[in-house]
This record gives sequence, C-alpha cells and structure tokens, in this order.
Amino acid sequence: MSAAWPPHPGAVLEHSYRHIEQTRMQDVPILNPAIRVEAVGFRQWQGWWAGVMITPWFINLMLLPGSQPLPQITAGSECLLALPEGEMPFIAGHEASIGDYLMCSLFSPLAQFADHDSARATADEVLALLFTAPPAPAAAPDLSRRRLFGLRT
Repeated sequence: MSAAWPPHPGAVLEHSYRHIEQTRMQDVPILNPAIRVEAVGFRQWQGWWAGVMITPWFINLMLLPGSQPLPQITAGSECLLALPEGEMPFIAGHEASIGDYLMCSLFSPLAQFADHDSARATADEVLALLFTAPPAPAAAPDLSRRRLFGLRT
C-alpha cells in the first residue's frame, strides 16, 4: 500500500478487516457475533485520515497517512498525539493489506455491545467529541452604563 490513501480509506479497511475476521480471528472467543466490520466517519485531519474502525473484537480510533505521512515510529511503539479535545495514546501498527497506521484502543473486547447499532452510535459519539470544533466564544456582554440602564447610544 502506498503512503497516501485513495480518495477514501473505508472500503479498503473494511475489506482488510473482514479478511482478518475470516482468517486469523476465526473461532477466537472474544468475537462479538452481533458486531460487524465497519469503517466509521473517516475524514481528513491534519493531513491524515482519521476515523473509527469497528470490528467484532475491537473499536479503535485510527489514523492513516493522507497528504502527510504518519510519525515514523516502530510497529508496536506508543506515541501521544494531540487531538482537538486533548492528547491520546496511539500504538503504531502495520498490516500488509493496509500499510502503516496508528490506533488508539477505545473498546476491546466488545461484550458490552448488544448490537451493531450501539457500537456505531458509540463510534459516532467518539468522533463528535474528539473532532468537533468547540463553539466560538460568545460575544462579551455589553456592560456599559447606557446598556445597563436601558439607554440607547
């Protein structure tokens, strides 16, 4: 896989993790059969692709190279990255069908999720909390004497 992704990484990620589910993860007892593989909310952020990957065995926040390469760290190593809502720990990974990526584990295993809709709602909420810009500060109230006493300027 090249350093930059095609227009959107969702289909490649879903295909890769479905293959992993059907091969390496087959018969692993931590799989939640109510959960399916889905790439959620991937968007460009700071030159990288950022989104949540749902599988029957984990929900991870993932960063993939986009117009910018990922930090050069060894697979399995951890780094802290500043997101709009604070620093998060990411572990570097590499998968032949995906290439290099960074992941932040959100949930694993997924026993607490009764169905895929609840896992998807959680992924959507995580993305909203982490990547929604804070609201612009409200304009300072006009505390002038004229305004306080109802007089017009």
